[in-house]
Amino acid sequence: MAQVSQEGRESAVGRLATALDFIRHRMTRPFRFYLTSLLLIAIVPAFIFSLVVLKRSVDAQEQVITALLQASTGSVTRIVERDVEGMLTTLKVLSTAPAVEGGNMEAFYHRASTALADTGSYLIVIDRKHDQLLNTRVPFGTPLGKGSDPESVERAFTNNGAPLVSNVFFGQTAGKWVFNVYLPAKLPTGEDYLLTLTQNAESMAKAVNRETLSPGWNAALVDGNGKVIISSDAAVKAGEPFFLDKVPAISIGVRNITENGTAYRVATEFSVITGWRIIAWAPRATVDGPATWSFLWLSLGGIIFAGIAIAGSLAIARVLSQGVKLVALDARRLGAGERIEPRPHIIAEVETVSAALAKAAASRTKAEGEIRFLMREVAHRSKNQLTVIQSMLNQSVHSAESVADFAESFRKRIAGLARSTDLMIANAAQGVDFRELAQNQLQPFTPDDPKRVVLSGPPLRLDTESAQTLGMALHELATNATKYGALANTTGVVKLSWSLSDEGIAIRWREEGADIEAPTTPRRKGFGTLVLERMLGMALKAELERIMHPDGIEWRINIPRNAKDGDGDDADA
Repeated sequence: MAQVSQEGRESAVGRLATALDFIRHRMTRPFRFYLTSLLLIAIVPAFIFSLVVLKRSVDAQEQVITALLQASTGSVTRIVERDVEGMLTTLKVLSTAPAVEGGNMEAFYHRASTALADTGSYLIVIDRKHDQLLNTRVPFGTPLGKGSDPESVERAFTNNGAPLVSNVFFGQTAGKWVFNVYLPAKLPTGEDYLLTLTQNAESMAKAVNRETLSPGWNAALVDGNGKVIISSDAAVKAGEPFFLDKVPAISIGVRNITENGTAYRVATEFSVITGWRIIAWAPRATVDGPATWSFLWLSLGGIIFAGIAIAGSLAIARVLSQGVKLVALDARRLGAGERIEPRPHIIAEVETVSAALAKAAASRTKAEGEIRFLMREVAHRSKNQLTVIQSMLNQSVHSAESVADFAESFRKRIAGLARSTDLMIANAAQGVDFRELAQNQLQPFTPDDPKRVVLSGPPLRLDTESAQTLGMALHELATNATKYGALANTTGVVKLSWSLSDEGIAIRWREEGADIEAPTTPRRKGFGTLVLERMLGMALKAELERIMHPDGIEWRINIPRNAKDGDGDDADA
C-alpha cells in the first residue's frame, strides 16, 4: 500500500510538472507583451471606473434636471392658476356692483372699464341667448354680436352656477386668440347672464418665459382640446394643435416621446382649475448632448492615452529588449571565453547585469589563467616529488640494514611526504601554516605524553614548495629523534621554535634528555642529514648549523627572505 501511495504521489507530481511546463510554454511572450499588458491592467480598470462614475454623475444630473423641470412646470401652473383665480375674484367683486342689480349697463360698463384698466382683461356680459350685452374692448353702445365661443358659453350656463374657464378660441371682437373666464349670475328680473373676463392668449407669455427653463427647453400652455394657448417656441403657434399629439391628455411627470422620428424629453403638469396642460419639451439629442459628449470625450481621451501609453511601452520594451539582446550576446561571448567590456545602458539593472557579465568574464579569464598556472605547478611539483621519492628510495636502500628496515623507513618517508602534500593541497591559496605543518609531521612520532614535544613561535605561512621541503626535514628530524635522540627514551623532550625577523625565518630544533653514546666508528650521513643539508640549502638557500649538546642534538636553520619561495609572510600571515 505504501508503494502504491508513493507511486500515486509521484504520478501527481509528474502531472503537475507537465501542467506547469505547458503553462510556462504558453506564457512565454516578448517583453513588450507583458509591459503592454501591465499598462492595460493599470489603464482599463481606471477607464471603466471613470465611465461608471460619469454614468452615476449623469444619472444624478438627470434626476436634478427632472426635479427642476417638475418645479418649473409646477411654477407655470401656479402662475396660470393664480391669474385665473385673480380673474374669478375680479368677477365676483364686479358681480356685486349696484349697477348690475339696477340693470344700468352703461354705469356698469364705466365702472368695469375703470377697474380693469391696464390689467389686460376685458369684461363681457352675455345673456342666455349668447348675445353680448357689453364689451369693454369697444365703446359702450357699439353693436355687438354673439359670443365667439358658443360652446364654452353654453357649458358655462349649464355648469350649475360654477365658474368656468374656456379653451382658447379666436375672438371676433379682439381679432386675436383669447380665452374667457365665466361667472354665472342673475339679474333682479331673474334673467340668467354670464359675467365674463377675457384675455388675449399672449398675456400668458410670462408663464412660459424661456428664462425660467433650462437651456434647450421650450414650454407651452395647451387647452383641453389640445390647442396651443401660448408657447415659448415661436414655431408653435397659438390656436394650432400641439405638435406632440402623443402626450397624454392628463399626465404629470417626465417621459420620453418619439414624434416623426425625433425623440423628445417631455415634462407635463395638469391644472385642475383651468383644465389646461403645461408641457415642457426638448429634443433628446439636446438633453443628452452633454452626457454624450462627456462619454465621447472620455472614450476618446482613454483611447488616446491608452495609445500613447502603449506606444511608450513599446518604445521602452524596444530599448529594454535591445539591452537584453546585448546582454544575451555578451553571455554567449562569455560562454565562448571571449573578453567582455561592460556596456553603458539607460536601464540601471541591464547595466548592472552587463557589468556582472564583464566581471564574470574577467574572473573566468583569471581563473583559466590560474588553472593553467596550477596545471604547470602540478606538473612541476609532480616532477619534484618524483625526484624526491627517487632520492628517498636511493637513500633508504643505502641506509637500510634489511629489507624490512628498508620497507618501513621508505613507507614512513612516503607517508610524511603525503601529509605535507595534503596540507599543500588544502591550503594552496593562502599558504601552509608552519605550526600545523609541524604538528602534522610530528604527530606519528609524538609520545603518549604530549608535553615531550613543545612547539613555540609566531604565526607563519609558507608557500607550497617551502612547506614540502620543511615538512620532509621535520619528518627526518623526528625520525632520527625517535631512533637515536630525545624520543628514543621515556623522558627526552623535543623543542621546536621559530621566529621572524627582517633577515628571514629562524628555526631551532633542540633535543633535551637524550641518551648520547659516543660512536665507535664514524657514522655516515643518513637521508635526514642529506635532506637538511642539500634540500634546505639548495631549495631554500638555508644556512644550517648542527650543535651537539651533552643531552641531545640541536639544529639551527636560517632561511633568508630573498630565498625562492622562502620569504614567507609576516606574523599575521
